[in-house]
Amino acid sequence: MTALLASVACASPTHVEGRTTYRAPHADAAPVIDGDASDAAWAAASWQDIKYRWLGPEFTPADFAGRYKVVWTSERIYILAEIVDDILIDSHRDPLVQYWDDDCLEIFLDEDYSGGDHQFNHNAFAYHMSLDNQAIDIGTDQNARNYSHHVQSHWRQHSNTVIWEVAIDVYDDSYVDDATHNQPVHLTAGKVLGLMIAYCDNDGSELRENFVGSESVPTGPKDRGWIDAGLFGEVILDE
Repeated sequence: MTALLASVACASPTHVEGRTTYRAPHADAAPVIDGDASDAAWAAASWQDIKYRWLGPEFTPADFAGRYKVVWTSERIYILAEIVDDILIDSHRDPLVQYWDDDCLEIFLDEDYSGGDHQFNHNAFAYHMSLDNQAIDIGTDQNARNYSHHVQSHWRQHSNTVIWEVAIDVYDDSYVDDATHNQPVHLTAGKVLGLMIAYCDNDGSELRENFVGSESVPTGPKDRGWIDAGLFGEVILDE
């Protein structure tokens, strides 16, 4: 089934007004995570724009443009991002230091679309995907942690466009850092996830110049997605 996009007219008790709804089709065969978007699974999914300027000055389409797709299997969700970025920067070589100030794809994921605070807990995750394909978020100890074992990531540059494919194991809020018993959730049709995609764009400065996301932030600090899962859009897993 083709994915359909719509806007939610009214705020729920846990989410900000104006969230989007994305219907993610089931993939009979999971896409290969190799930075090549030719997998059959992607053809059934619709594009969603990454267009809201959360931080930084106005930019041109040549400097940044972005969009993404979502498909799923019972084991994982899969995200395809198409990013136009004229300069790629990864100047902070330690993946746990200022990772948000390098070029990175940020994937905000809430297993049950419950919204609410997730700053120092695992009510939701905010995976910062670095150019060396590591996934960084804040742990319950309030320190940056490497969650690359949750994620498979690969990107390729095609002319001025980056094709970035990501497969993510979905964990619920019972996840415990450093525990050996954590198990990803089994996904089924009809399940609703919270999702928001963003891009941190750095063209050569010590700090990122722009932060651009897929959901509007009508009030308050626009960069608070790493704290507030109520900003996330809704993803419905279709048959």
